Formats: sequence, structure tokens, C-alpha cells
Amino acid sequence: MMFRHSVSLGALGAALAVATPALAQQSSANPSTSEDQSATTLAAEQPQKETGQDIVVTGTRITRPNVASAAPITSVTSADIRAQSPSNIEEVLNRLPQIAPDSQQNYQDSDGRQRIKLRSLGFERTLVLLDGKRLGTQNGQDAGIIPVSLIDRIDVLTGGASSVYGSDAVAGVVNFILKPNFKGIRVDANYNFYNHVNRANIVTAQAQASGFPTNTGMVNDGGRADLTLTAGTALFDDKLKVSGFVNYKHADLVPYGNRSTSACQLLQNTKDGPLSCSLSTYSKSGYISPRAGANNGTAYVNDPGGARSFLPYGIGANNAANPFDNYSYQRADERVNAGGFVSLKLKPEIELYGSAIWFRDKSTNNVPTRVFSYTAYGSTPYQVNCNNPFLSGAQASTLCGAAAGTGTLVPIEVRYRLNAPDLIDTYINTGIRATGGIRGKIGQAWTYDVGGVYARNQQDWMPATLPNFDRVNQSLNVVNVNGTPTCAVGAASGCVPFDAFTAGNANQALVNFIYGGVDPEKQRTVNTLTNVLANVTGDLGKYGITSPFAEQGLAFAAGVEYREDRLSSSANAAFRSDFGGSDANLRQHVWEGNIEVQAPLVQHKPFIEQLQVNGGFRLSKYNTNPDKFTTWKLEGLYSPVADIVLRASFNKAQRAPTVVESYQASNISFSRQGGSQGDFCAPVVTQVPDPANPGRTITVTSPPIASRDVCRATGLSDSLYGSATLLCPDNQCTVRSGGFTADPETAYTQTYGFVLKPRFLPGLVLSVDRYRIKINNSLGYNDDSYYTDGCLRSNGDPFFCSGIVRAANGTLYAAASGNPTSGFIRAGTSNYYFSISRGYDFQAQYALKLGAIGNLDFGFNGSRTTFAGSQDSPLQPQRNCAGYFGNGCGQLLPKWSHGLRTTYSTQDEVFNASFNWRYVGSLTSANNSGDPAIGGTPDRAQTTFYRIAPMSYFDLALTFNIAKKYSFRVIANNLLDKSAPILPNSYNISLARNNTIPARYDSLGRNIAVGFTANF
Repeated sequence: MMFRHSVSLGALGAALAVATPALAQQSSANPSTSEDQSATTLAAEQPQKETGQDIVVTGTRITRPNVASAAPITSVTSADIRAQSPSNIEEVLNRLPQIAPDSQQNYQDSDGRQRIKLRSLGFERTLVLLDGKRLGTQNGQDAGIIPVSLIDRIDVLTGGASSVYGSDAVAGVVNFILKPNFKGIRVDANYNFYNHVNRANIVTAQAQASGFPTNTGMVNDGGRADLTLTAGTALFDDKLKVSGFVNYKHADLVPYGNRSTSACQLLQNTKDGPLSCSLSTYSKSGYISPRAGANNGTAYVNDPGGARSFLPYGIGANNAANPFDNYSYQRADERVNAGGFVSLKLKPEIELYGSAIWFRDKSTNNVPTRVFSYTAYGSTPYQVNCNNPFLSGAQASTLCGAAAGTGTLVPIEVRYRLNAPDLIDTYINTGIRATGGIRGKIGQAWTYDVGGVYARNQQDWMPATLPNFDRVNQSLNVVNVNGTPTCAVGAASGCVPFDAFTAGNANQALVNFIYGGVDPEKQRTVNTLTNVLANVTGDLGKYGITSPFAEQGLAFAAGVEYREDRLSSSANAAFRSDFGGSDANLRQHVWEGNIEVQAPLVQHKPFIEQLQVNGGFRLSKYNTNPDKFTTWKLEGLYSPVADIVLRASFNKAQRAPTVVESYQASNISFSRQGGSQGDFCAPVVTQVPDPANPGRTITVTSPPIASRDVCRATGLSDSLYGSATLLCPDNQCTVRSGGFTADPETAYTQTYGFVLKPRFLPGLVLSVDRYRIKINNSLGYNDDSYYTDGCLRSNGDPFFCSGIVRAANGTLYAAASGNPTSGFIRAGTSNYYFSISRGYDFQAQYALKLGAIGNLDFGFNGSRTTFAGSQDSPLQPQRNCAGYFGNGCGQLLPKWSHGLRTTYSTQDEVFNASFNWRYVGSLTSANNSGDPAIGGTPDRAQTTFYRIAPMSYFDLALTFNIAKKYSFRVIANNLLDKSAPILPNSYNISLARNNTIPARYDSLGRNIAVGFTANF
């Protein structure tokens, strides 16, 4: 909700702290004036004398003078945002310790949408509002629809608010408040890029040993442009207000290969074992393996030097390939936003309002152009004729034996990364959000708001396709016709012969042929929200309903709400052939009613400056559940003196699964060469340098990672333990997502703390709050590592091991086109016992006036996480992952993190300089935790890569304001160009293959930004 009453602490000028312990904050009254005049202020850390102006605080629907919040609110102002020069919303929020960082633009496998999660409790438990109303559906929304340059402030309420906004505000609320009543014309332009020095490191050493190129020295890349035009006016004595904006953004691709720290995917297959690079059989030289005869199963590559001869497959330049060198570190992205806002005040009792925002975002991922293994289609190998003119005599003899030179067809495996332009995975997200309604104030005591939100988000995913299996086979069956290699009789029209037996094939015509017989793959998912709500608030103190010991009276708010979520998902046959699954059309609606009460009991008495209790209750009825859900809150505020506020809030919420969660739980789909890192019951096969033959490699086979007992718990017979038949192609087993039932969950949240504003030190405000969140029957997404890691660390607990579903032959690989019922690792959305989040928040702000010299402002926001985890089943112990990574600890929350911003501004506000210190506490491997619940047993303790040291980042922003109309900014984020910490096996930790945690650390290096704002 919007807050228009301001109580200033002085001209804070430029970019302030990343947050403030405000209970309510100001909105900039006239954002068309000079840069950085908006400031974070504190309005409710203590009771104020009545001004007659109403305040609406995020976390309550009650509007009244001098309202105070009992739950902690962190605010980010427009000045804070400008000091970062971000290109998207997630970059703004990732700096808050209360936000679990996300990095959709740095995540190869993401869908490009920007979503927010508080306390690492999931997107679906964080309610996102825009000017006090829902942004969209919980899982389908895209916060990128919000134009960064139009944000006045962001309120982050980190306590439960379900009784006010709905049962899904379990972890809290993020409320984006846009600049109101814009007048004039404003142009905002920002450009930033990465300026990074690549240095040699442990990854480059391994990459060079594997024959992969490395990048060292300075690079300037990742350019991002952001341009916004805003215009607004007021007509008819300010009764009609109209404003609108257009925003364009563009981001350049940064591939993994541009950073020395991601020169290859670093692997460590055993505890403290040797390091190696992830290798791919999709070699640029061509991987060939006979599937019959004396050499059946032997792995070769064509001679990288160009000779038509086979060499053993293994490490070496242009031999085994780097499978991820062209993955996106920063995705190529292009976004257009446009929107408009209008309000018409007919009289104080009646104001009509409306808004609409539209966006289109296109982001892409590069995928190598490959001839895929026949196992991607089924179990039938390719066929090649033994008199193929592309085969040398030696090659024909290797593949065909005595049949060499004849027209005999023999089975063969071919995997080839063609020297051709990459294929493209494309995500196109489009959406519209429209609001409208009527509101007003009746007399001195009553306000009302009747309105609604319609939001529609559509995502079209067009993955790069597999080539046509039949056409690959046809292109391998080649005969000599008058000295010209030609596809044999029976091939499709336009068949292009495939020279699979020499290195560096760059035949674009071949690419066009083998991919030409395939329909483009496409999946479309549409999420819609229809939300109608009516609220009324009343200040009963105007009628004398007041405590005899208080000046303010009883206030209440009541409302009714109807909300419908819809999800439709469809895909064409080509998509279903590769990924499986089925179409869906789901809907869910809920009727809700709520009431809130604020009761000041005692005010301005000795030892009781303020004593107030608040309460709220919401009743929800979902059409998908026979039960009614009840949600409530109970809050208290106590100020013994004006300098201190003690506060506490207790909330209970019941939350039904969203339609997206229900769909994710039930819908079955398969990952093509999915995220798993192989079967832990298969032997570990690595390529290492051959000490007897420099430049050559040998294959080393080690025992399986899992014990025989653990493998037996997955359904594997003892006779297959350690069998090479269990090896998944390219060590990537099949992952099946879905096939679960999603049930409701119940959450309890508590926050309690104090706000201190000592009169003996004017300008200082300090707050400390404790939070405790427990979610019973917790509903969430678990990837395949949840089951594999859990099965390993629990030594075969059926709860986890049942997620490993072996085929009859014991393997974990199956073609998705057949919708297999075995041969995969499970993943998906399901219920488990409960989730827990506990910790402390610390916030402080100090404004120091220096007279004619100017002003100094300090802002601090820190968070101490004491528990972040879950209990998976009643038979399992509680898992506390605070400060740990690995073994299923995917929260990646350090025990301590903070931001401290210091800003100097001249008295005339012409210049300001802002210096920010971001501190990220250490993270330790769960193997070294000493806690068996997360795998911290003595036998698992590591001596290498077991700890990420604390990291400090420093940012500097300089702002120059000219004539109160123009502003120029120069900003350096990660000023010292610190590289991200390096971790092997990073995919199992952060779902990224770039050897770090890109959401938590500044992984691309120093970011330099310039910005310009002009007001007309």
C-alpha cells in the first residue's frame, strides 16, 4: 500500500543505505525534481502527533494517521537503486540479506522470469505486490515487468502477512511502490558493462591439461543498456492525472568461455580426489564407436590433424570436448515494457483509478549444433555402409572387419559437434497487468477501495531440437557415384552426405538437411490471475470508541476477495517426443474474507508512551479443497518511553497449492540428458594423462561412489554393482519430473524485536528483530539431487532411495518419447514434513549533519541466520543448512551477511558520493559440519574445497546534479574486481556449471555503469 505522509530526518541526498529499519517510509512527493532528493525516512518508530494525514503501511489495510507496524519492514529507496545502476529487479533485491538471491540472467537453465523468495522459502511463499495489489500469480509472475527507473521505493516485510493479503504471504511481502502523480517528461538512460581481469587459476590449469582454450587478461563484455521515457500531466485542477512510460532493455551474451574461472566444468569425483574437467564425447573431431565386431564398444575420435584415421578417445586438443564452453554466464536478453496510469477524482468521496503494464522479454541460450547419440532416440544404433567413400581403408577395417569395402551396413555410434553456428534455446515471456477500481474517503472516519487486478503471463519455450534420426542414418549411407559421394537410393530428397570420418566438419548444408526434417519444438504456458477485492477501513475513534488511557481510538479494516488462478500448458508433437508430458488446463479459485483491528490501549502515560495490540483474521475457501482455511495474526507494540518501541507479531496461515504447484507436482516430463551427474552405483570412469606416453591418456576406472548396501536400497541387484552397463550416456542420466500429489501446508511465523531512537544521539535509529518460521507439510520442489544425495548420506533410507527408479536392466536412462515408467531419477514438487527458518535482522541508520560542509549518512542492514532447513520425514532428523552447502543444502545462506552504505552529499545536493560495503559470510561444506543430519560424519570430512571464505565487495557511486533537472552518474560495483570463489561439482551445489554460486557472488567481475537523467 502507498504511504504519503513523511517525517524527514534531513536531506539524506544521494543513495542511502540498502535498507532502513523504518516501520513506514516516505514516498517522494514530486519525483520530477532533482536527482536523489528522495530519501528513506522513519515515520513510525515512535508515535507521532496527529497530522490529519493518512498513512498506509505495507502489512496492513488500515489507513490512519501515525499508524505503526509491528512487523519489521526493510525499504529500498529510488536513491539506493540509482546507486547500483541495476538492469533488472533481481539485482536490486539480491543485495538484501533477507532475500535469497536469484540470478535468472546468469542461469543457463532458467526460463528468464524474475521471481523473488524471502528467507529462501520459495517463490510461492513470497507475495509480490505492485502499489499494494498482487503482481500476478505466485509462480507465473515476472517481476521484470516493473520498470526499475519508476520505482519510488520497495518495502520488504519479512514477517507473515497472510491474514492481510492472503494465505500465500507466508514468508512475507515485497511491495513495489511506483512514483505517484508524475508530472513532466523524464528520460533515464543507463549503460553498464563488465571490466574484468581473467587470471590463471586451478580451473585454467585443468582446462589446459584437457586441451581446452582458456581466456586470460582483461575483458570488457556483457554490455547492458536500459532506456526509459516517462511523461505525465494533471488536468482540470489536478483532478485528472495521467502518466505513462516506455522502457527498453538489452543485454549481451557472456559465455562461460569468457571467464577463466569457468574455462571448463571442474569435477572432483571422490572426496579430496584429483580434479578434472567435465568431458563430452561430442567432439569437434567426431566420436566414433563400433557397435559390432571385434572393436565393439571401443571409443575413437577422428584424427584432429585431419588424417582419415581413428585415435583413442580421451583428453587432448580437439579430442574430448568441453560440453559447456558456450553456455550462458549472462544470457542474451531483450525486453520492452510500456504502461500507463490514470486517476480521476470526481470528489473526495469518489476517485476512479486504473493502470496497465505490458512487457515482452526474449532471452536465449546457445546450444552446440550436434549429431546426437542414437541413445537419445532409443536403442537402435546408426548404420554405415562399409564401402562408404569417406572411410579410409584403415577406418573401414576398424568398423567392418572382413566386410570392409562391401556394401554391408554395420551398426555404429556417432556423436559429432559440428563446426557450425550454435542452435538457440529461446524463451519469450510476454505479459499484461491491468488494474482498475474506485476509492474514496467518506467523512473523517471511513475509506473504501473496490477494485481488481487482471494479470496474464505467457511463456513460449522453443528449445533447440534434435536432428532427425532417419536423416542422419540416410546421410551416413553414402556411395560413390562417378567420383562424387552421394546418398544411397531411398534417401530423402536433398540428402547431404555426412562425412563423419574426418575432423572439423563444417558443412552447413548437412546441418540444414538433418535438422530440416524436424518440426520446431514449442511449449506454451499461460498463467492468469483474476483478483477482485473490496476493502473498507474505519477509525472508530472519531465516534468516541477509544480506550480511556489513549488518544487514538479503535481502528479496523474489513474486506472480501475473490481470486482465480489459471494455468494452461500445451506443446506440439515434436516437443512431446523429446520431453514427454501432456497438456494441461488447470484452474483454482478462492473466496476470502478478512478483518483487522488496531487497538491503542495506552498512550503518553508515565512508563507507557504507547501500548497497542493488533489482530487480524482471514477465512479462505478454495474450490479445490473441501476444508476452509483460517489465517490469523496477533501483534503488539509497547513503548515505555519515546526512544524505544518493543514489537511482536505472531501469524498462522494455511496455504493451498497454487495451480502451478499442482501442475508441477502432477505433470510428468523428462529431461533430455538431464541434470543428474550419473549413476552413483556405476564405476567412476576418468581420463588421466598416460605417464608412459606424454600427450596420450589412459582410462582409469574406480569403484562406485555408493556402497553396495546403498545401491541395493535403490533396487539394484548385487550382480550389477559397479557394472559398466550402468553408465549413462555422457554421464547424464534421465530425470523424470512430476507424478506427485500436492497437499496443503500450514505455516506459523513469529517476529519480535525492538526499535531504538535515542534522543541523546539525534539521527540514529537502530532495530533488532528475531524471526521464526515453521511450515508443516511443507510443499516444495526437489531436484534429482534431493533423492540421490539423500539416499547416499542416509545410507539407504527408503524415503530417499525410492526416488531412484531403475529399469529392469538396472539402468537409469530411458528415452522420453516413450513416457517410461522406470529408468530415471525422480524430481518435482511434493510435500515433506516441515521447513524451518530462524534468525535475527539488524538494521541501523545514522544521519550526521556537517553544516556547510554537507551531510553524512550511514545505513546498515545485516542478517544472522540461525536455522535454514527442514525435516524430511518423522524418521529423519532436522537438517540445519545455515552456513553450509552441498548434500542437499541448497539454501546457500551464510550465517551472517550485511550491507553498509556511507553517503556524503553537499549541502546544495549538487554532488554526492556513496560507498557501499557488502559482506557475505563464509559457507562450509556440509561434509565438514559435524552434523550427521546433513552428511557431516567424520568419514566424509574434506580437506579440499570445504570452505568458501567470507567475501567483501565494495561499490562506489558518484552523482552530479545540475540545475535540479539533470543528473549524471558514474558507478563501479565490485570496485576491486574480485573473482568468484571456485568450487568443483558446482552443478550439485548451485545448479550452475561455472564452478561457483553465481546468484550469491559477483561472478562476472567489476561492473562499470554510467547513467543520465533529464527532467523537462
